[in-house]
Amino acid sequence: MPELPEVETTRAGIAPHILGRVITGLTVRNHGLRYKVPTSMARKAKGQTIQQLTRRSKYLIFELDDLKLLVHLGMSGSLRYHPPCDQHEPPKKHDHIDVRLNDGGLLRYHDPRRFGLWLPFTEVAAEHRLLAHLGPEPLTRNFSPKIFIEKAKRRSISVKTFIMDPKVVVGIGNIYAAEALFMSKISPLRLANAVSDDEYKLLVKNIKAVLRKSIARGGTTLNDFVGSDGKPGYFRQRLLVYGREGQECLECKAEIAHVVIGQRASCYCPKCQK
Repeated sequence: MPELPEVETTRAGIAPHILGRVITGLTVRNHGLRYKVPTSMARKAKGQTIQQLTRRSKYLIFELDDLKLLVHLGMSGSLRYHPPCDQHEPPKKHDHIDVRLNDGGLLRYHDPRRFGLWLPFTEVAAEHRLLAHLGPEPLTRNFSPKIFIEKAKRRSISVKTFIMDPKVVVGIGNIYAAEALFMSKISPLRLANAVSDDEYKLLVKNIKAVLRKSIARGGTTLNDFVGSDGKPGYFRQRLLVYGREGQECLECKAEIAHVVIGQRASCYCPKCQK
C-alpha cells in the first residue's frame, strides 16, 4: 500500500503541472472504488480551477474554486500526469479516472485493486468524516514525544501497533514502523506502556528521520506502486529490517526474525531490539 512518503512524493510530483489549471473534463470509467464515485463529481468539477493540492495523512485533497476532491490511492493506486500532446496514450484496463486540463495535460488515476476513493466535498477538510479523527502529521511540530508519552500510558498493546494507530499519529505504516523501531532499538513486541520516555523521544526522532529520507528518495518500492512519473521509488534497497527475515542483521549479524503483530508481518532483530 502506498504510505505517507509515496503519497507525498505523488503530491510533489504532480502539483507543479496542475496548479492553476482549469478542469475541462473529468471522465470516470469505473465508479466502483472503495466508495462509489458520485455521478455528479464530473459535472461539479468541470470548469473549476485547481487552486491547491494538499495532503492529510495518506489522503490527497484537490482544492478547487468552490469544491474539494478527496483522493486516496488505496492498496495499489497511482496518479500520473501526462503532458499535453496531440494524442494521449489510450487508457489501460485499470485506468479508472481521467482529469483533463485546459493546457491539454491529463491526470490519470490507475488502481488495479479498486480500493482507492474519489469523493467531492465542500466542508472544511478537518471536519470531513474521514479526516476528523486523525492524529497529528508526523513531520510537523504538532508531533512530539509528548504525544506518545501521554497516550501510551493507557495502552497495553504492542508498541508497533500503537505507533501505527492513525488516531495517535498519521502516516506511520508497516514499513516505516519497523524501520524506526529498529533504529531506536525497541522490540515491536514490547507493550506501548512499557516503553520509557527517553525511548519515545528517540523513536519520534527516528520516525521523522526515516520518513524524510524516504520522501527524499521517492518512497518505498512496492510491487504495485509507482510515482507520479511512472517510476518506482528506491527506498526499499536501503531497508534495514523490513522484508529481510532470515537474513543477517546489518549491525550485529544476528538473524532477522519474523512475527505477526496485529495481523501485520513484522521483522526485527531479536539481539538489537530486546
